[in-house]
This record gives sequence, C-alpha cells and structure tokens, in this order.
Amino acid sequence: MNILYLGNKRYSSWSLRPWLVAKKSGFPFSEIMLSLQHPSEDTVFQQDLPAHRVPVLQLENGLKIWDSLAILEYFAELNPTLLPQQQDARAVCRSVCAEMHSGFQTLRRQRPMNLGWLNQQHPPLTFNAELDRDVQRIFELWTDCKTRFGQQGSWLFGDFSLADAMFAPVALRFAIYSITQQGVVDEYITHWLEDIDLQKWIQAAHTETERVTRFEQIAS
Repeated sequence: MNILYLGNKRYSSWSLRPWLVAKKSGFPFSEIMLSLQHPSEDTVFQQDLPAHRVPVLQLENGLKIWDSLAILEYFAELNPTLLPQQQDARAVCRSVCAEMHSGFQTLRRQRPMNLGWLNQQHPPLTFNAELDRDVQRIFELWTDCKTRFGQQGSWLFGDFSLADAMFAPVALRFAIYSITQQGVVDEYITHWLEDIDLQKWIQAAHTETERVTRFEQIAS
C-alpha cells in the first residue's frame, strides 16, 4: 500500500496539499500522522523521512517522494488532467505553484494555518506592509488565473489543478482570519470551504487533541 506521511491536520498546510490531490485523483493510499510538536526527537522523522519533514509519499515499491510540490508533480505524471491542457495555462499553473512554494513567508509566519480557529472570533489583527503585500499578491494571482483561464469552472484554471491544491491552505487562512475581497477571491474561498474533501480534512483536524505551541500563537 502507498503511504502518505502527514503532520497534524490542525496545522500542516504542506501535508494538506498532496492529500487533497490524492483524494481528488483517486490515488490509493493510507495515512500515517506524525506529531509536529518535537520532530527533532521523533525517530520516524529523523530516520525514515529523507528531509526530516512531512509530507512524504512512500510508494508500494518502497520509493519515497518528499516535498509537497514534488509529490504533486508525481501525481500529475500519473494523471495529466491535474495540469491544464492548454500550454499557456499549464505554464502559468506551474508558475503560480512555484511562487506559492517559495514565497509568501510573511503570511505563513504571521497567519499560521490553525483549523481550530476556523469560524472563531479573533481580536482585531493589524496588517503590516509585508503581510499586506503577500495578501494583495495572492488576490492578484487568483483574479488573473480565473479571468484568463478559469471562467468555465469553479477552480483557478476551470478544472481542479495542482494550483488549487497549492492554494487550498491559503484559502483556509483567509477564512480563519477574515481576509476578504468581493468577487473572485471570496467566491474561490467559499468554493473551497464547501469542498467535500476539504471538509473531511477539517473534520479530522477538529478531532485532534494535541496542541503545538508555535502554531497556537498569532502575531498581532
């Protein structure tokens, strides 16, 4: 059986991405959840995972694929419909995936994904220039993709693609922290919140009892 090693569903945005693609593409797998509390002290993290991080996909033949984007690209090799069929759209899809993979550090640091906070009230949160820059850039990306390539469907490129998986945790962050913009942005967030697979992940996250301190603090 293929195995997908994941972090806590309450927090692990990088684990969510390949999990969603596996679910939506019908890829058979079982899950092993690893605690993010003290990974440096965990034997599995240190001995069994190549980069000592999750997620890792271990195939039936023993091959291990690590890093979310590499796992997503592997799924796309198995199922080419996970990338847009039109060449220009496919190039842009890969570009926005890469930008999400390497960028938006301020958003990640200051607004962590904590699904325990979804639909909860927060004290007013301030936005500094760097955080606002990240948010506005994401608004720009979503609007551009939907306008140019996604008008025939509900996802960024019409049909579900790797780009949607990469931005699913961002849609959750925006919902958690009430970051909104009328039109394409709010419609896309709503579409993700209504997605059956994402709802299953959220439900599983709500059953977790472990709390990881560094993800339970919001930078004001």
